Amino acid sequence: MTTTTADALADIAAALQARTVVPYVGPGCFALLPDCPIPRNSEELVQRLNAKVAAPGRIRSNLTAVAQYIESRRHRKTLESILTEIFRAEVAPTPVHAWLATLPAPELIVDVWYDGVLEALLSDRAERTWGQIQGLSHPQSTGEWVRHYAPDGSEVRAEAAAGWQTILYKPSGSVSPAGNYLISDSDFVEVLTEIDIQSPIPPVVQQRRTAKHFLYLGCRFDAEIQRTFARQIAKRSSDRHWAVIEGALSKNEARFLELHNIARVDLPLGEAVARLGAAAG
Repeated sequence: MTTTTADALADIAAALQARTVVPYVGPGCFALLPDCPIPRNSEELVQRLNAKVAAPGRIRSNLTAVAQYIESRRHRKTLESILTEIFRAEVAPTPVHAWLATLPAPELIVDVWYDGVLEALLSDRAERTWGQIQGLSHPQSTGEWVRHYAPDGSEVRAEAAAGWQTILYKPSGSVSPAGNYLISDSDFVEVLTEIDIQSPIPPVVQQRRTAKHFLYLGCRFDAEIQRTFARQIAKRSSDRHWAVIEGALSKNEARFLELHNIARVDLPLGEAVARLGAAAG
């Protein structure tokens, strides 16, 4: 989809004011922090995992395979412990996270990284009712796909989500409050087997995405898992979306954006958010 940057920003700002946008947040937002203590992408995360448990050379650069290696050789609890140690580091909000927390109660925010930054920011907004839904791996669950958490971190029943002004949906899990992680090959095999029929995606998320426009921030789509999750989570929403991605796209990314009518905003992420903040008031 081709559009000018100015037109795209104006359209996004109008949709934000109408509360018809679903922000979809990826790890690339943390690239705006020069001294970020947590990984800013899958490549940095896999390096951190290898530093703890060195995987064989043939898989060392593959995040899900390295996670599977640690899970198989050292036990699932070792993998979870390493991930919690990595992501519990205190990290400042990026300009993206800080801006999202000021928006007038979007019905749904999707965050596909393992940090707890948005959770902490939303907890500071006393005037807003919110909660989060987190994806689970098979070893962490008793058959359910997700768990629901109130702002204080307590687990609640799924029915509670209907009353939240904002749902923070963490399909890959999060360090907080319970250390849920969807990360290894076996985790994704299970989810990807069912995701096409939408079983892993909570009904309330499916309801709130209806007719909404997705805004992808800090996301790249050069891996099949990234594209699959983005496509399936946005399924049956509107037919118009945006992605802030600066610079060259891979062939797979360009094709993905075109197939799903996602207009690319070719700006540095920090600049795009600053301009949206000014335009949307």
